[in-house]
Amino acid sequence: MSSPTISASTVGFVGLGHMGTPMASRLVDAGATVRAYDASPDARAAFAAAVPGATVVDTAADTATGAEAVLLCLPDSDVVEAVVAELDAARVIVDMSSSEPLRTRALAEQLADTGRVLVDAPVSGGVSGARAGTLAVMVGGPDDVVADLEPLLAAMGRPRHVGPVGAGHALKALNNLMSAAHLVASSEAVLVGEEFGLDPAVMLEVVNGSSGRSGSTENKWPNHILPGTYGAGFGLGLMVKDIHIALDLAASTSVPTRHAAATVALWDEALAELGPTADHTEIARWLRAHKEAS
Repeated sequence: MSSPTISASTVGFVGLGHMGTPMASRLVDAGATVRAYDASPDARAAFAAAVPGATVVDTAADTATGAEAVLLCLPDSDVVEAVVAELDAARVIVDMSSSEPLRTRALAEQLADTGRVLVDAPVSGGVSGARAGTLAVMVGGPDDVVADLEPLLAAMGRPRHVGPVGAGHALKALNNLMSAAHLVASSEAVLVGEEFGLDPAVMLEVVNGSSGRSGSTENKWPNHILPGTYGAGFGLGLMVKDIHIALDLAASTSVPTRHAAATVALWDEALAELGPTADHTEIARWLRAHKEAS
């Protein structure tokens, strides 16, 4: 694959949800010609209205026409594999979804047999990071292909080549496992402090200048939980999917993960009561409700 400047690039993009829409929009803003598709007609219409500089096409296969690469931002490995089956014309496919790393490696091997390349490049940073173009992009794949893709990925955030194909998806799952654990631990700590008589806002201010700080205390609690909006834009069901991927990955190694298993079990309980479409920050509200019911 040649290494065009972003202004000369034609890029396919499949998946126009909460994350995909601002990510594709960043590519358009950077000068790329974007051929975009989503299985939902409503999502396609909303994207066309929100990003008039892009071309919305009728099928996933159409995104590959003239494209240097097709980028995927989809819910899981099942959907990724189904879409990839339609992308015969795509020589380079970049899976920016939170997929299963072992399945990603297997899919890459299948594509390699037909002369195609799969790169995984999942992201972290939420909807706000997608809009601002500040996403952490965790890239797994061959050195030369990743280098060629860097200008495209840099339009959406900060790409870092983390290893061979599958490495990006592994790191993303592990990152979300840590994020899930942080959110539970910080939520329980804030609720304990509140019960003792501490002001949650003061707690967060102090913790964020101390060793207990995390993305949960610096972002999720002050911006989405304390105001009661619970609108981080990342579904609870997706978080649970990702942390199960991390737990499955751990099971393929010899590393004991008792804390991770306990974290996943608690999130499973929250999912059963709140449902998959609840924002993942609502686990703090769920923990509070269980405290009050006890």
